[in-house]
Amino acid sequence: ITNSAGRPLAGLRRENFVVFEDGQPQSIANFGTTEAPFEIALLLDTSGSTRDDVALIKQAANSFINALRASDRVAITAFNTERRGNDMSATVEVLSPLTGNRTSLQRAINNLGSANGTPFYDALDRVVREVFREAPTEEVRGRRAVVALTDGVDSASEIDFAAARARLLSAGIACYFIQVNTEDFVEDRLLKDCADDGRLSLSAKQLRRYRRIFVPRAKSEDFENFCQMGPFQRMHISRQLYNLARREMNDLSQASGGRNFVAATLQDARAAFAQVANEIGTQYSLGYYPTNKTRDGKYRAIRVELRGIKEKTQVRAREGYVAPKGE
Repeated sequence: ITNSAGRPLAGLRRENFVVFEDGQPQSIANFGTTEAPFEIALLLDTSGSTRDDVALIKQAANSFINALRASDRVAITAFNTERRGNDMSATVEVLSPLTGNRTSLQRAINNLGSANGTPFYDALDRVVREVFREAPTEEVRGRRAVVALTDGVDSASEIDFAAARARLLSAGIACYFIQVNTEDFVEDRLLKDCADDGRLSLSAKQLRRYRRIFVPRAKSEDFENFCQMGPFQRMHISRQLYNLARREMNDLSQASGGRNFVAATLQDARAAFAQVANEIGTQYSLGYYPTNKTRDGKYRAIRVELRGIKEKTQVRAREGYVAPKGE
């Protein structure tokens, strides 16, 4: 909840909130104040376009953890590279489980590696399946978030965005993205000759995703060999994938009740992390048992309003959820 100046509004009570589901008022059963702790999965993208700036990422991540409250717990997730047969593949690593031990978290950040690909969707999925595998305690129910420093352009995942999105929303995890703009860096290297050691390539998975989403009627063989593509085609595909990533992060943050922050450079990421820490430290949590008990698998829209507050406020909350289906 923020006021007209955009500052978080503290000191609100349960009776200040009204929750509606599909337009019907709901009875608030659980209420968490801004003082309640948070559990955060910190995802650090050290692939491709950012791997030369790992030192800056480490500095920004440590600053973020130091800005959180002592009661907050954090897990560290990142990308790395491992050998699979004759190939080097990008993988997701959980460097630290949820902990409040700042020394352990700093040690995990110092162990950040780099990857030659970006399994971004796989990382979001792993946050749900591993970091937040255990059910939340009553104290942190509704107070879990993933905070990702990334450009959001996936190149190596086994699952797709829709699957990762569904699992995050089903688990009630708020999504915060610090979007680092790496587009110019990547374009310069995409245009290099394939024999150049400094070049970057679009992966086979990226090319397949582009064809499936943007040109589904095109021949698959036209998107199999990156090195045979002309510079204009490479640049066009890259720009479309960047725009897609931005739309996906905007969609997921809005649907989950989180927020997007744009960092033009990694130097700006530190300030963005400070904003995220401030937001997490000033959130309220509301829980209710829906009056509509129908298990029809349909989407239910949520709206939160305030009452008894004289000043103008803005409410940002999760927009809805999909009801369970079946018995």
